[in-house]
Amino acid sequence: MATADRRAFAFATHPWLPLALAWGAALALLAWEDPLVAALAALGFAGAFLSGLVGVGGAIVMIPLLLYVPPVLGLEALGIRTVAAITIVQVAAAALSGLAGHTRGVNRALFVSVGLSMIAGSFLGGLASAVVEPALLEAVFATLALAAALMMLLLRGRIVAEVEGQPTFNAALATVIGGSVGLLAGLVGAGGAFILIPLMLHVLRIPLRVVVGTSLAIVAASALAGLVGKALTGQVDWLLALGLVVGALPGGRLGSYVSHLARVSWLATILGLVIAFVAARMWLELLA
Repeated sequence: MATADRRAFAFATHPWLPLALAWGAALALLAWEDPLVAALAALGFAGAFLSGLVGVGGAIVMIPLLLYVPPVLGLEALGIRTVAAITIVQVAAAALSGLAGHTRGVNRALFVSVGLSMIAGSFLGGLASAVVEPALLEAVFATLALAAALMMLLLRGRIVAEVEGQPTFNAALATVIGGSVGLLAGLVGAGGAFILIPLMLHVLRIPLRVVVGTSLAIVAASALAGLVGKALTGQVDWLLALGLVVGALPGGRLGSYVSHLARVSWLATILGLVIAFVAARMWLELLA
């Protein structure tokens, strides 16, 4: 590759470029004098940066931020149905962006077993979320968040030993896992990676090298299916979703970049505790 080509490639892939472009668009949103959209851009950046920094799914961080922070800032409170709908737009965009460099790592057999059932489950969850009571949506998210926090605290760093050749797994169990995770994730607007990846690693016993690329493809397809389900039922506020995506895409990219420069294991532990606290608080509010 020529020097000029290398420089062009380095510039095009530098983490500051999408950050600058996205925040230029955020300034345009601010010009519309909509403080809620501007706040969502800022929260999207912060949530995605933190997710990229410690390597956890974006929805598990983003949904609590969107539920609790706007009222603190004196802005309109967003209901769980709206939050779920705009979050899945961001999750789909982020998953598609992350998939670009991992398409060769997709295991077709695993994608068929887990991915197809998860796509169907996510689509059905997206449709059903239009009629499910908000309290039930909050309960589903609180349960998923608590499970994710426990896995962050207890399973982080434990991976399956690498093996030569194609991995073997129970296809029926993989299908059940995919469908179940997809349905729950579709309901609350999550991609489901924060639950799917530990299940693939520790239940299906899939090596990490296979899980990385395949889970990205599964989550991208599943999130798109869930988004279609929510869009068909009129749940997505596209302006709010745009504000969130504008901040989240560069935030996630920058967080991932910074994570390679610093040791953040302690931050992952703190984040796991915070997520567990938020999930417990949501359950207390639901039971009150």
